[in-house]
Amino acid sequence: MVEVYTDDRQVGYFNRTISCDSIDTDYVWHRDRRDRKVVPIKCDGWHIQFDNEMPIEMEEGKEIFIEKDVYHRVIKGKGDLELQIWES
Repeated sequence: MVEVYTDDRQVGYFNRTISCDSIDTDYVWHRDRRDRKVVPIKCDGWHIQFDNEMPIEMEEGKEIFIEKDVYHRVIKGKGDLELQIWES
């Protein structure tokens, strides 16, 4: 079984790599317990979708704010998705 993601904790933030090797149903709708600032580092064709909204293609270096308790999911692109994530 392929892990959907791995985290590398740093001081004040963490790097997350989401595998492209998982099946589409592994990328589930979820919500986070804290507000998050997410910066895609590598995101070839990956999208983020918030509840009741259309998917948005991620752009490298373009910050995404995810408010706590808001449902969202990622939609697979090409290659692994690499993110830097800060929590408040």
